[in-house]
Amino acid sequence: WRGREGAPYSTLVPSDEVTINYRHGLPVITLTLPTRNERCQFTVKPVMTTVGAFLQDVQREDKGIERAEVFATDGTKVSDATLMEVLLLNDFKLIINNKAYNVSPPVKDKLSSEHATEMEDIKSLVHRLFVALHLEDHQIRKERELLQKVDHLKGELLPLEQMKARITDSADAKTSRLLWVGLALMSTQGGALAWLTWWVYSWDIMEPVTYFITYGSAMAFYAYFVLTRQDYIYPQAKDRQFLHYFYRKSKKQRFNVERYNKLKDDLAEAEESLRRLRQPLHLRLPIQEINDKD
Repeated sequence: WRGREGAPYSTLVPSDEVTINYRHGLPVITLTLPTRNERCQFTVKPVMTTVGAFLQDVQREDKGIERAEVFATDGTKVSDATLMEVLLLNDFKLIINNKAYNVSPPVKDKLSSEHATEMEDIKSLVHRLFVALHLEDHQIRKERELLQKVDHLKGELLPLEQMKARITDSADAKTSRLLWVGLALMSTQGGALAWLTWWVYSWDIMEPVTYFITYGSAMAFYAYFVLTRQDYIYPQAKDRQFLHYFYRKSKKQRFNVERYNKLKDDLAEAEESLRRLRQPLHLRLPIQEINDKD
């Protein structure tokens, strides 16, 4: 038997130096500590204890142990993350300093199907209790993370919101001026047609003129539909013109609309997650405490 470096161990200890017995359903590993040459018992919980945790307990008991490892019978090192329940299913070698111990775990009696079902129920109950006891801490940590994320996003959005407000005011003012200009032109056109009809010419002359003006307006509305694929509805036309002014102004002032929208979406998502997390049915805290945090 050789170690990982290929050098043979100085001592190969018989298997009776390390014994494993079951007491009250738990394995008890008995071995001799090298420093004081004393027999010491270690009770492990196979479902929860890992190989690494067991080796740490051994080294903690005897400070003179510099090396403690576990190898399979074929020489493969057993990972520290392996559960003891898995390790105790087969023979293995326990390496302590320069000694190799052959360990043969006893074969456990096979559980009846009814007993096995009860054990599975107990494991499931223990898991649910563990989740219930630690869920509140997890949710509180998650709430703190979301609060930090919300504050960070609001800090990034603040200068963008101020710039957006200035651009919005400018675009809204231009759109309003355009609407008033349109009203003034329509009023001027109506007054000019009335003046030409009653004071300069007669209706017989002005009727074809008004017809072609109406036909020209219909052509203009149709051209608007061809270009925009939208009907000429005044609120929609106003919004379209507002967006035209807004994006043109944003480009001049180098306002990143895509980044702003991304930050707004992230902020809305974080606030929604925080709202769901703070619901009394999800976060197991009194309502008064939740209101104080708000």
